[in-house]
Parts: sequence; structure tokens; C-alpha cells
Amino acid sequence: MAITDYASLKTSVASWLHRTDATTTAIVPDLIAFGENRIYRDLRVRQMETAMSVAISSGVAAVPSGYLELKNAYLDGTPVAKLERKDAEWIYHNYPTRSSDGRPKFIARDAGNFIFGPFPTDTYTLKGTYYKRLDALSDSNTSNWLITDAPEMLLFAALVEAEAFVVNDPRIALWELKYLQLRDRLQERDDEEEFSGSPLSSTTR
Repeated sequence: MAITDYASLKTSVASWLHRTDATTTAIVPDLIAFGENRIYRDLRVRQMETAMSVAISSGVAAVPSGYLELKNAYLDGTPVAKLERKDAEWIYHNYPTRSSDGRPKFIARDAGNFIFGPFPTDTYTLKGTYYKRLDALSDSNTSNWLITDAPEMLLFAALVEAEAFVVNDPRIALWELKYLQLRDRLQERDDEEEFSGSPLSSTTR
């Protein structure tokens, strides 16, 4: 059957497992949630990209909800100031003065905040793009980009998570292979789209 929403996904998972008992019905939502978790660990594609605009206050900016990974970041203004990603330890080592110290050049995540080096001298707006985890699928949140763009990958991701439930089932290896193939194909297609185009060259008019 076609996977068009959360309900049809649950039905498909149970159908592929060839089990419709109450125990299977009860664990299918867990399998789907575990499959979503794996996908968000494995993939970084444009469907997960979200624009960021966060005020820097007291030298830090709050990490947005659902944050997975930073793609790019800059300080809003003229000119735009691109920020280079570092780890928090590097920031603290190279910019130990944690008070007004200059215009930031570097950014790092430290727990629930982004920190900067140098420590901001002013109130800036942090902008850029980050990879975001969407709200998990549920009976009240019936669709997201995985349902619309990659239902087969989500199905096999959920089925693989049934390994502890269907012990020694030889189908697990096949489901794992299908998941990996679909995951890699989606990532490769996204990478090709992002980096497609001709090399930059000068044009004479």
C-alpha cells in the first residue's frame, strides 16, 4: 500500500513484519520513532535545512529548537561577516576574555548556546542555516518531509529497528541493505544538486 501519512506507515510496517497481533501494533510507533532517530543521525539534506536568525545577547546566542548541525553562520550587517566553525575548547583557549573584546570571527556550540571569538562587543544578529530535526511523526503530527520525500527509506529504517523483536529474522539484513541504498541515494542526489554547475570563470563583455 502507498505510504501517505503516519497511519499508512504504521500499517505498512506491520504488514512487512507479517504480524498484526496487539504486541506488534503496540511497538510499531516505537520502531518508527527509532527509525526517524537513525535517519536524523545519518543524513544531512536540504529538506532538513532551516534558516536561522537569533539575537546575540550577553555574548551568546541560543541554539534553535530541533538543532542538529550548523551548515553556515554569519553576522548580519554591512558587510556580512561569515563565521568560521570551531569547537568550544578552541574558543575558550584562544579567546579567554569573556567580555566585550571585538567583532566575532569564530563560532562554537557550548551546551544550549553558541559562543563566539572574540567575545562580541555589540548586540549582533546571528544568521545562517542549520540542519533541523522536525517534530516526530505521531497520530497528531501525521506527515513530514520523510513521508512525502522518502517514505521507502523511512519504512526500511523502521523495519531494521525490529531486529530485537523478530530475533534471527533473515529479512533484517535485506531491510538494512535497502535502507542504506536509499539513504545513500538521497544523500548523493542532494550533494550533486548542491555542488552542480560550471566552475566559476571570468566573462568578457
